[in-house]
Order: sequence, then C-alpha cells, then structure tokens
Amino acid sequence: MDQTQKLEEQDDLYAGFIPAYKSFATDAIHIGQEPEQWKSMAVVPPISLSTTFKQLEPGNHAGYEYSRSGNPTRNCLEKAVAALDGAKYCIAVASGLAATVTITHLLKAGDGIVCMDDVYGGTNRYFQRIATLNGLEVSFADCTKPELLKAALKANTKLVWIETPTNPTMKVVDIKACSQLAHEYNKDIIVVVDNTFMSAYFQRPLALGADVCMYSATKYMNGHSDVVMGLASMNRDDLNERLKFLQNALGSVPSPFDCFLCNRGLKTLHLRMERHFKNGMAAAKFLEANPNVERHEVMKRQCTGCPGMITFYIKGKLEHAKAFLSNLKIFAIAESLGGYESLAEHPAIMTHASVPEKERIVLGISDTLIRLSVGLEDEEDIIEDLRQALAAAVTPKDEMIGLRGVLQAEFEVRRSQ
Repeated sequence: MDQTQKLEEQDDLYAGFIPAYKSFATDAIHIGQEPEQWKSMAVVPPISLSTTFKQLEPGNHAGYEYSRSGNPTRNCLEKAVAALDGAKYCIAVASGLAATVTITHLLKAGDGIVCMDDVYGGTNRYFQRIATLNGLEVSFADCTKPELLKAALKANTKLVWIETPTNPTMKVVDIKACSQLAHEYNKDIIVVVDNTFMSAYFQRPLALGADVCMYSATKYMNGHSDVVMGLASMNRDDLNERLKFLQNALGSVPSPFDCFLCNRGLKTLHLRMERHFKNGMAAAKFLEANPNVERHEVMKRQCTGCPGMITFYIKGKLEHAKAFLSNLKIFAIAESLGGYESLAEHPAIMTHASVPEKERIVLGISDTLIRLSVGLEDEEDIIEDLRQALAAAVTPKDEMIGLRGVLQAEFEVRRSQ
C-alpha cells in the first residue's frame, strides 16, 4: 500500500466527524511542561516526591506548602489536561471513582442527582449504595432520549451525570442537547460528562455545554495500564474553587510518580487514539454481520473520531461467551480498558456485576454480552485472534447478532452513504 492510499484511507475513516482540535499534539507536549519553571531547566518535568516545602517565613511560601494541597509534578499534569480539554482548570485525584466522589461532595443532603441509566458499574454502585445513604436523592434515566431526562428533573436536582459512550452498551448521548435542557430547567444544575471512553482527543464536553468533564485517567488518558487516577476539568471559577478545596479537604490525591506517568502518557495520546480508531474499526468490520445496527449520527456532531471500544452479543449462551473469551490469545481477559494492549471482558460477571440483575437485564447486559478494548497491536493479528476464538467457541460469524458499538455504528453509517 503506497503512502497516497494510506492517506486516503485515513481521510475516509474520519469523514463526517468534526475537525480535529487545533494544536492538540503541541499542547499535550508543551503546556505545563515549560523548562523555565525549574532552576535546572529540565525539559522533562521532574518527579517532586517531597511531602513538604520550606517557607520563606511563617505563612509565606513559594507556591507549595504541603504535597496534598499542591505538588509541582501534579501541577504540570493538571495544566496539560486543562489545555487538552479546552478548560481553564483541572484537578487530579487518586482514581476515577475518587473524581466521582469529589464532584458529588459539591452537593448536600436533600439534593438530587439524575444519572444516565447505563453507566460504569462503579458509578452505579456509588450512587445507589453510598450517595443515597448520605441523604442524596438519586434517579436514573435514559439520557439518549432528552424527554426522559426532562421528566426526571426535579426542583431539588443539582447534578446531571452523563456518560457517553456508555459503559458497556455504547449508547451515545447528545451532550449539547442534554446540557441545554438541564440548564434551561435550572441554571444551577451542574452537568458532568464522564469522558473516559473518548479521551480529550476525540471529545470535548465543555465545548458542548457541560460544566465538568471527568475521566478515569487509568484508561486512555494515561494509556499504559500502569496508573490508577481520576481527572476533572472545568471552566467555571466557582467550580474550580470548590473542587480544589474538596481535592485538599478529602485528600484523595494521586502520587507524584503517578502524575509523572500520566503526564508522559498524554504526550502520545493523539497517536494512540488514531491507532485505536483504526484497529477498532477493522475489528468492527470483521465482527459486523447483522445490518440491523443503531446508527449514531450524533457521534459526528460532537466528536473528532472514535475510540477502540466494541460491544457485541455472541450467539448462544453464557458457555459460548466464556469459550470465546477463554480462547483469545492476544486479547487478555481483564477489566479496565484504554491501554496499548487489547483486552476483553464479560460485563455481567466482571465490570458490572455490582449492578442489580434486574437492571442489567433492562440495560441489555446479558450473559452473551462481550466488551472489547482494541489495542495497538498489528491489525492482522487482532483480526486473526478474534477469528480463531469465535471458531473455538463454535459460533460462526454469520450467527453473531446485535453488534453494538460506536466504531461499528460509524462503519454502518459510512457504508450506507
């Protein structure tokens, strides 16, 4: 394949999406990393492990006093992420769930939360089993249908929690429509978008009207499966002030070493996401057999591309799903996603086991649902691994049903044009 053909295929892959964000790679590499901030003029920000910092005199410090309150390495990461999100501010915390907890602490007993019904299992568990015990009123709605979100809003609603694409069934929520609806109902409602699946490279929720963009940075933002961390970006001065206070007061801050690793991961985010998109699309094309697939035109309006996430139903029963997973060789059976390596998991047994069974049934998280995080390996090897695992599970390609995923949906859209 010559260079011209490769470029044409690349252009075709991104056809119809909004343009890539200007200077993304440049910002990822340089914002917050200025050598001039260090006496050594180090090009790579050093890891500042000190827990405390000398003060010029009591109460007069040089920008840092205690590492929970602020750390130079964490500061570099937060500046970089804010730039990539098109935000003024960012806070880094110890995990994605720590970000969820920190944001939820903006509320008080009696306040209401409306959450997308199909979300990460840990988010569902926290809202249902912990937040409610602390006096918060939590309800769930299918935010892919704005009328259902509108019906769920109440006088005490203070927070709307959106996840798009959703985990694990890959539903797509119109961020702009939902943000407008919530803010028109009550301008004080805080709209949060969990942007974990898309990363800052493919989607900027703040530009679409959301108040907070959060991540489990453990996934694509870090991208190397060696850091557990959460991030939250915002433009509002008041939200930054309150969340910075909570970051310090609650104390769930990441280590400087983890901040260094995540900051390093950002430097290749644009390259990794492009390869995830390419490999994911190839895997989706291979798996696609049934033309009855949801078509998410909204993806093109709010995203620059798609990640390497695919969810599909395998024909048969639980035993067939287990056989498929057990016979994979390149894909590792493991929770999490967004690393350079390909992963496969069974949501009903693994990531979403904490979701009550009745709710899983309604959401479509059945015994035959499989989620793939397509990595950065060679495309041909990924396809071959899927092929042999399906054959070993005695599930021919033409018997696969209900493939649902952002990547595959986009393929269906392009094929119909």
